[in-house]
Amino acid sequence: MNYQELIEPVVALAIDGGDRILEVYATDFDVQSKADESPLTQADLASNETIVAGLKSLTPDIPIISEEDGLPSFAERSQWKRYWLIDPLDGTKEFVNRNGEFTVNIALIEDHRPLLGVVHVPVHNKTYIGCEGFGAELRDADGSSRRIHVSGAASTPVRVVGSRSHRSASLDAYLENLGDYDLVSMGSSLKFCVIAEGGADIYPRLGLTSEWDTAAAQAVVEQAGGSVVELDGKALSYNAKEDILNPWFFVIGAADRDWLALLPDGE
Repeated sequence: MNYQELIEPVVALAIDGGDRILEVYATDFDVQSKADESPLTQADLASNETIVAGLKSLTPDIPIISEEDGLPSFAERSQWKRYWLIDPLDGTKEFVNRNGEFTVNIALIEDHRPLLGVVHVPVHNKTYIGCEGFGAELRDADGSSRRIHVSGAASTPVRVVGSRSHRSASLDAYLENLGDYDLVSMGSSLKFCVIAEGGADIYPRLGLTSEWDTAAAQAVVEQAGGSVVELDGKALSYNAKEDILNPWFFVIGAADRDWLALLPDGE
């Protein structure tokens, strides 16, 4: 499969999904709660409808997993060589809070790895792209595009990104071992994207996420020269177990420090 041929249609779908989100964002929208108490809005559902329909038309033979649809059984999906993994609105809490820090995430997974990822930022009309054989690119609202790459060396103080809505005691303990640092909190997969374009050095995610939260942005980071690793140093992988939850992980831009060695004892 030529993944690069999919870039433009997938970018178009992500932008379409983002436009559906912005239509709701401009209204006095209602917020529901899902079974896990996380928020759900009409924007999530509208974006999901647009993207799923578009992917089914684009690649009818490739199955789709979306946060807003039911998760197929592992017995079924473990047989898949490749599939689409999408989060039609990542950062619904940020959407509800109207701070603009939410994204549309579309990833193509093959053999447990995200080989194509598109992250669209609707409020700023920016799109991050990562694709094997293509590299990583940022397209700005003015129509310009530029290649992006992670930082070659850690800054002083270290530039850390963290979750705006899910800060943990484990992160605080890690930061105590880090030395001099600046922490910037933000929502959604934007944290990965800041790493990918060299704007931060490290993102320690010492808390729960789901695979659809990370896949598209992981492709962007990896194609920009960074890595997304579990605490044992192995690359974060997909569709390899029954549940959809990720283990704790690090998004590493600057690779000149052993970030995992700074984990507190017992982590």
